[in-house]
Amino acid sequence: AEVFKKVSKFISQFMPRLKNKVEHYTAMQPLFDKYEIDFEVSRSLGRKVWLKSGGYIIIDEAEALVVIDVNTGKFVGKKDLEDTILKTNLEAVKEIAHQLRIRNCGGIIIIDFIDMEKEANREKVLEALQEDLKKDRAKTSITGMSLLGLVEMTRKRVRPSLLKALCEPCSYCDGKGYIKNKNTISSEIFRQIERDYFTVKSTSDTIIVHCHPSVADWMYDEESISLEGLEKKVSKRIMFKVQPEFHVEQFEVEM
Repeated sequence: AEVFKKVSKFISQFMPRLKNKVEHYTAMQPLFDKYEIDFEVSRSLGRKVWLKSGGYIIIDEAEALVVIDVNTGKFVGKKDLEDTILKTNLEAVKEIAHQLRIRNCGGIIIIDFIDMEKEANREKVLEALQEDLKKDRAKTSITGMSLLGLVEMTRKRVRPSLLKALCEPCSYCDGKGYIKNKNTISSEIFRQIERDYFTVKSTSDTIIVHCHPSVADWMYDEESISLEGLEKKVSKRIMFKVQPEFHVEQFEVEM
């Protein structure tokens, strides 16, 4: 109540036209729960956004580029394929316009709609997108739709995107969004051992590889034959010492 009075006083003095917009919320249920804010924010931070029909869109945000891909997913439609594609694209239009606003995406935006054979259908989707973007306070500009269903547009960036405001790059994958698989890492270990064998002078009859536990398990389970072959080639025994604190891609070869 005290904060409500202070806010009302401030609004009355500096923004009187908004005075009637301020309300004192007294219900027990938290506001974020009542309006499902947490759910909506969580949904808008994910790559995949499901559509009511069963289709979905994938949103990837780069530094100055946003790419949106539309897919039919589980939606098969009731008529022909073109009808299914059109309905999915039209449903995706509304969700895309909504997501651009709530995520505050800016810069160049490429939308990959599902390919449509009929020119009339492509025009329907483009017109629907232009209509839904009219609700957007940020300035938008659409160049048109290609024969492949690609739409290139721009949206003025007025503040950091939701992703930049609420998230930070993953400390594990360093913002790449992926890590090397065990097969790739094991190949790198084999090459490093061979490289060091010819360049590092060592009298030890054992080579110790420090690596993540999951990589060591993979080497023993999936690369045992290759491991035996390499041991014969370098005339040394190869042992693995697990380092739980290591990044899964990290390893050190001790000759």
